[in-house]
Amino acid sequence: MAEGTCAAVPVGRFAPSPTGPLHFGSLVAAVGSFCLARCAGGRWLVRIEDLDTPRVVAGAAEDILRTLERFGLTWDGPVWRQSRRREHYEAALNRLAGQGRLFACGCSRKEVLASAPHVGEEGPVYPGTCRQGVPGGRPARAWRLRVPDRLIEFDDPVWGRQRQNLAVEVGDFVLRRADGLFAYQLAVVVDDAASGITQVVRGQDLLASTPRQLYLQQCLGYPAPQYLHLPLALGPDGTKVSKRHGALAVPESLEPGELLWRALHFLGQGVPEELYGAPAPELLAWALSCFRAERIPARSAPAG
Repeated sequence: MAEGTCAAVPVGRFAPSPTGPLHFGSLVAAVGSFCLARCAGGRWLVRIEDLDTPRVVAGAAEDILRTLERFGLTWDGPVWRQSRRREHYEAALNRLAGQGRLFACGCSRKEVLASAPHVGEEGPVYPGTCRQGVPGGRPARAWRLRVPDRLIEFDDPVWGRQRQNLAVEVGDFVLRRADGLFAYQLAVVVDDAASGITQVVRGQDLLASTPRQLYLQQCLGYPAPQYLHLPLALGPDGTKVSKRHGALAVPESLEPGELLWRALHFLGQGVPEELYGAPAPELLAWALSCFRAERIPARSAPAG
């Protein structure tokens, strides 16, 4: 977990993107985050991450919320929507600019890929082309955060000690995109701090994003939440089950209790066989008394 953080009563969250209906991988993330927050007597919040407007599907947010309710995954407080919080991201961006941490960038993604020293886990590593100013009087396309040449480290309860040198493995990263939209990394850090999130439980595909978020939290003076990354549910081709890749919605033909049992089993919780297909309230009651982070496997596996 993040260095120097400890929350006696956690505030967790589930933050889906409304790019389609809830699928099994999202259900696993929702169940894991819900149980880890509520097992410790904490609160569980829901945030709709609808900032990337070209990818938002009409009605998807409402469908996701209805599905959560069908499974008994009830949240505390109002649902936050990133599309209504742009002024907060603007304020954070201006604060970073005032600290001298931002610079304008005129590079396209194609140009970055062509000139990057190598391609890391998160894509091409930005080579610093515009750090000293946009060359040749070209128009600025985006705003990037200067990153340090040092390790960012944290402990994840499932995956162990994590280390990343942002300068070497990521490079200066975008906080405001060429299309004017704020980047995920900035929005999620601002929202987690504003809503008092102390526990971030999400999929292992976001593990490599955590050092960037920890560094942004340092820059903005925000406390670091505790981070735990869950194994990914994989499709038949071995890739992550996701809405972007056409994953099917959680089927309404199956009873919520059956899918909850599968999600808990996927998370290594040793849910008794006799509870398979039990009503959702009964399964959640079992989970809230028995769920343990140390049982979560450090490996992704086929969904279901």
